[in-house]
Amino acid sequence: MTDYQKILSIDFDGVIHSYDNGWKGIDIITDTPVKGAAGWLQNLIDDPDFKPVIYSSRSNDPRGIEAMKNYIRDIGVDPDDLEFPTEKPAAFMTIDDRAICFTGVFPTRVSINNFKAWNKK
Repeated sequence: MTDYQKILSIDFDGVIHSYDNGWKGIDIITDTPVKGAAGWLQNLIDDPDFKPVIYSSRSNDPRGIEAMKNYIRDIGVDPDDLEFPTEKPAAFMTIDDRAICFTGVFPTRVSINNFKAWNKK
C-alpha cells in the first residue's frame, strides 16, 4: 500500500446507475447499472493507490445515501468498502457524467447549452 491514497470522487447517477429514466426521487433508483460499473468499482476498491468515494446530489439526504448503498450492495459490491461523504470531497479526480474537463479554455455559452451526457448523445 502506498502512503497516500488518491481520492476518486465518483458520481452515482450516470456513472454507476445508468440513470436512463431520469430523476425519480432522492431514494428512488430504478435503472440498471452502467455496464461494467460493479467490476470497475470493485477494482478501484481493491487497488491500494485509490480511495473511491461516492458523492452525488443524493448525498445531502440520509435516505439518498442509504438508497445508493443498497443499490451498490445489490450489484455485488460491499458499500462498507466505500465512503459516502455528505459534502464534496477534496479529490484527486472527479468522475462524473455531467462535467466538462477544464483545459485552460473556458467553455462558451453555446458549448454549455449544447452539452450532452455520454448516454444522451
